[in-house]
This record gives sequence, structure tokens and C-alpha cells, in this order.
Amino acid sequence: MAGPTRKIVEVLNGKTITPPPIWLMRQAGRYLPEYREVRAAAGSFLDLCYTPDLAVEVTLQPIRRYQFDAAILFSDILVIPDALKRNVRFVQGEGPRMDPIDEAGIAALDGSTMLSHLAPVLETVRRLRLELPPETALIGFCGAPWTVATYMIAGQGTPDQAPARLFAYRYPEAFEKLLALLAEMSAEYLIGQIDAGADVVQIFDSWAGVLGEKEFEEFSIKPVRRIIDIIKAARPNAKVIAFAKGAGMNLKHYRARTGADAIGLDWSVPMSFAQELQKDGPVQGNLDPMRVVAGGKSLDDGIDAILQGLGQGPLIFNLGHGITPQADPQTVAHLVKRVRGSGV
Repeated sequence: MAGPTRKIVEVLNGKTITPPPIWLMRQAGRYLPEYREVRAAAGSFLDLCYTPDLAVEVTLQPIRRYQFDAAILFSDILVIPDALKRNVRFVQGEGPRMDPIDEAGIAALDGSTMLSHLAPVLETVRRLRLELPPETALIGFCGAPWTVATYMIAGQGTPDQAPARLFAYRYPEAFEKLLALLAEMSAEYLIGQIDAGADVVQIFDSWAGVLGEKEFEEFSIKPVRRIIDIIKAARPNAKVIAFAKGAGMNLKHYRARTGADAIGLDWSVPMSFAQELQKDGPVQGNLDPMRVVAGGKSLDDGIDAILQGLGQGPLIFNLGHGITPQADPQTVAHLVKRVRGSGV
């Protein structure tokens, strides 16, 4: 039986829609008072991710407010290292922490229990598909192997990911093994999300921008290509968005070399380059999140520039990275109205 038409899926099939469909990275998050209430009651951040009742609720909150064209599963990219028993925890005001991994730790990694560990997340996906409006797409996601590996090696985020880069140069075989394992696990995890009801999956390579050209090919493109190849072999109709933040000119061949259906663009991608990338297929992005914080004319100008520059081709309107806690929910409402044409 044919399901309802979901605009984001249409764009991922190459269709131009005016106005473009919209969702925002981190649309469920700390800028919303209703999210903060649930987060305070949840205990730890991972408890929130692994409790389907709570994860469903916070995923639905921005859909109720703004009727976005897609909901994105509320979870975190570090649930895979958590499934690998790396003692992942989130420290208030400091971000994620885990036990740093070394060569011996990589050799000992065992992903065989990953899907059972992440069963609550897949249950959240199943419930969301039942509770979301039929026309609203559901997006699942994972972190790209390079980005997840940076946290596993350093035990935390670092400004330029020097620990992971150094490890990759010193211990290339161990690093390659880590990326390969993460790619296999990520593909299995995303297939699980697709089977549970996700219409689209996104791969977040949040730290791609620290890599040189050769390293980008080996550490970012190669494992993402492996993920997408596995997904497409198992689920040929699956739709995948790949987002390599900060990749700059390395994005030129990113779509072709990864097999992604669409590529996400951060706010630093020049409009002329974004237009070139769009000639090869759908793009997603790329409003600076700080414009949402600033509001007013700077927000309107940023929205209009993207609509004018990319709106004549297949576009999913989004931010160039996640919405920040400083954003005003009313400003987000204005953003949605302007994109959809009623706020101009």
C-alpha cells in the first residue's frame, strides 16, 4: 500500500518544491522550555535517549510547535560507543566524556550486542512513526565513523581533534580497524532505524573540517561510502543525507564518492559553490545558527539569500549546524513562516 507523500522524500528523489520543506538540526533541544522540563526529569542525558516515552515526547515537541516537514529522532551520535562499553557519560557544562581507547582497546572491541543495547532507540523510532502526522517525514541518524572515533580516542571533544589525527598517523592499522568497525555497526544501526520506520537517515560528520584532502578521502569519505553501500544493498530505496561540516572544497566530489542522496551544507559554504553542488542533486542547509539568535533583519536576509540562491533546485531548508540554546522559540516560528512564504 502506498504511503502518504512526504516532501523531504520527494526532494531526495530530485524534485524541486516551492517553498522548500524545512526541518532544523537540534530542533528538539534546550531552546524549548518544554524540552528543558523533560530533560530535568529524565535523570541523565543517556536516560533520556534510552527511555522511549521521553525520547518520543521531546522528538514531537518541535513538530507540535512548528509543524516541521520532518522530525529527527532524539538520540545522540555517541550511543554506538556506549554500546561498545566505552563508559559514555555527559558532564553538565562540559559535554560528553568516555574512557579513551588505545590499540589494545580497539582490538578488543565487540559490536555483537550493539542492536540489543540500542533496542530502546529503535523502539522510539517505531513509536514515532505511529504518532507523527502521516505527512511528516521521520529522520534517523548516526555519527560518521571519523567523528565518533575522535571522541573515542580523546575521550572527549577537542578543538581540532589533534589526538585522533595523531593516533591515525601513529597507528594507521588500528585506526583503520576502528573506522571499519564503526562503519559496519553504523550501517546495521541505520538499517534498524529504517526498518523501524525512518524515511531518511542522516550521517553526521561533525569534525570533517579538520581533515586534509588525503585524510578526508580516507577517514571521512571511505567509511561513509561503506555505510551507504551496505544500506543501499540491503534497502535499495533508502534515502541518505551526508553532512560533512566544515569540509569546504572537499565537498566537491563528496556526493559522488559517498553515494549520498543529498549533502548537507554548513553556513560557511559559499552560495556560488552551493549552487554548483546542487547541480548534481539535492542539498540541505545552510543558515548560520547565529542568525536565528540575532533575529530581525539579519535572520530575514539570511533566509532570503538561501531561498533565492538555492530555491530553484532541490533544497531542504535547514541550518548550517544545530540550533543553539540561545535561540528564541518565537524567532524560530518567524523563520518557519518566512520560509513557507507567510512571513514575508
